[in-house]
Amino acid sequence: MNIYMEDFKKKLNKGGYKITNQRKVIFEILLKNSGEHLNPEQIYELVREVDSDIGIATVYRTTKLFEEVGILSKVLFNDGCARYEIVLTEDESHSHHHLLCNNCGKIIEVKMDLLNELEELIEKEYNFEIHNHSLKFYGLCKDCKEEETNGS
Repeated sequence: MNIYMEDFKKKLNKGGYKITNQRKVIFEILLKNSGEHLNPEQIYELVREVDSDIGIATVYRTTKLFEEVGILSKVLFNDGCARYEIVLTEDESHSHHHLLCNNCGKIIEVKMDLLNELEELIEKEYNFEIHNHSLKFYGLCKDCKEEETNGS
């Protein structure tokens, strides 16, 4: 966790921002929940358990700031709610893919990125520099699929 805290401090300092206690608490909550896709309200609920003096407005401002300096990545899943993922390495700043269950809403991360070759082809064909991409697959997760099969 220490290496992540050093990176956190570097990113804030590089952006010209101070390391406040509130920012540190929010970062530690995000770090403990890495791999989750939390919205600001969920982050706030977790933060309140650690420091009840941190308000929802602080969480919203901090998530926006963290996104700006590259600590968080915003993910939109067409449910009208912005969710965030912590960026632990530079490789993670390039989007990975997600599987979204239409039934229970579960979000599963696809760890492999199979679009690198496609990106290269598109860049060459259209003389377009791609910085990132987003890909989501919608369907049924294993549990919902089994439930549907067993319920029929």
